[in-house]
Amino acid sequence: MPRSSKAPSPRFEGEVAAWAAVGAGWRQLFGSFGDLGFSLEWHDFQANDPIDWARSFHPGSIELCLNLLGEGSVEAGNRAARFGNQTAGFYRQGRIPLSAMRAAGQTHRFITVEFRPDFLGRELSDSRETLHPLVRDSLRGEPATSGISEPAPLTARQRDLVMALRQPPVLAGAQKLWYGAKVRELMSEFFFVPPADAELFCHRQQRVALDRVETVVEALKKDLANPPTLEAIAREAACSPFYLSRTFSKEMGQTIPQYLRQLRMEKAAALLRSGSFNVTEAALEVGYSSLSHFSAAFHQTFGCCPGLYPMATPTQRAAGGKS
Repeated sequence: MPRSSKAPSPRFEGEVAAWAAVGAGWRQLFGSFGDLGFSLEWHDFQANDPIDWARSFHPGSIELCLNLLGEGSVEAGNRAARFGNQTAGFYRQGRIPLSAMRAAGQTHRFITVEFRPDFLGRELSDSRETLHPLVRDSLRGEPATSGISEPAPLTARQRDLVMALRQPPVLAGAQKLWYGAKVRELMSEFFFVPPADAELFCHRQQRVALDRVETVVEALKKDLANPPTLEAIAREAACSPFYLSRTFSKEMGQTIPQYLRQLRMEKAAALLRSGSFNVTEAALEVGYSSLSHFSAAFHQTFGCCPGLYPMATPTQRAAGGKS
């Protein structure tokens, strides 16, 4: 999707400053707080050092984070939320600022959708009783209270919606209408909660599925060079290998081998950045005995061969060009 030729609105000046360190890794997708009451931004960057994510939060607004890749955390008082791969959640910065960090040594890809309080009031005032408490508090017009929701894994339908936000399948003249519809769809997906005493069967199934996905993730992270077999993980998750593989693909949007490769490439990139490992040593450390296979996988993940990493990545080039 081509970038807009318009300069960022004053509302976005803080965003530009907050994400200046990632260069081309941040851009506005669509939105106008003054006219529309919502905004969407795309983030895609490699973090060599921890990034203060909270600098981009705007007081009083609710921001929804659709997190595809990379780990981020948000803290409000004694509450903390962790955004892992393929998760989503929202937060509100009030009188007491939130603290938030993006982890170093990782690739981060996520979309944020920020909602102005009066926009939420116009759209949701007739649905107060079924709203998440944090959203409901935002409609009362009282001094802003800081808070965070509990991040939840993205469903297959939600992942499709996130990917569509990056490349809207409509002409430019129709994008205001299209994005407006999608923003309302996102509100319906994330801002409503069922009654506390009415856990549906599908919710229980979802919880079991997420527990099994977490079993896979933890098993793979223990030893990237010698990961357990699918059969061994399935025994630990108390289900068949076929069912576990299908569940993981549905919940995570990628197969178990694809996820393992992602973990290996992220670990290899961190080793190369440390300066203590050469390409061959990094490949062996994450379980690749073939240097050609490792180089092909690395290039597919980061867009450059491991011997040129990290200064050959687009984000690094952008940052280097500013110095």
